Amino acid sequence: MAALPCLPILLLALLLSLSPTLSTNSEGNALHALRSRLSDPTNVLQSWDPTLVNPCTWFHITCDSNSHVIRLDLGNSNISGSLGPELGDLKHLQYLELYRNNIGGKIPTELGNLENLISMDLYDNRFEGKIPKSFAKLKSLRFLRLNNNKLTGSIPRELTSLSDLKVFDVSNNNLCGTIPVDGPFGSFPNGQFQKQQT
Repeated sequence: MAALPCLPILLLALLLSLSPTLSTNSEGNALHALRSRLSDPTNVLQSWDPTLVNPCTWFHITCDSNSHVIRLDLGNSNISGSLGPELGDLKHLQYLELYRNNIGGKIPTELGNLENLISMDLYDNRFEGKIPKSFAKLKSLRFLRLNNNKLTGSIPRELTSLSDLKVFDVSNNNLCGTIPVDGPFGSFPNGQFQKQQT
């Protein structure tokens, strides 16, 4: 007896591949997860369409020639909410610009997975909790600005291993403990660590 063709299975596979529910791109999925955590009253994220194959056509996203997300620029965008671990999936990200918003909660430790990151600007938000020790894995990081938040605890000594770090500002938080002096920290002005006098 001749074998029957597996048409139902093939048809199912075809339908699944055409399903518009979520992008098959892990970076697009990560950004869509971020969008779901944010409140966006002025619709700056309206172009973030999860049905697209990749997010390179979305506003506030920059990709390289290989369609990898290298810049996320949502500074001063009137958004609020929190960040999730999904951001750690943006493996090619070089610039994370989320300054001057109302984003709160803890800074995800998964941001330490962004090994290509050059600049992280999270200043002027409502982040709380500790500075993640995982940031010590960001060996390409040159600019880290976390000032004007509600961060607590001490500056992780592990960050002294960031030899390329040129700017480090954690002023106007609720940090305590000693300021590291090793590595690049010996050259940072004290004002970048202090709480502003009122």
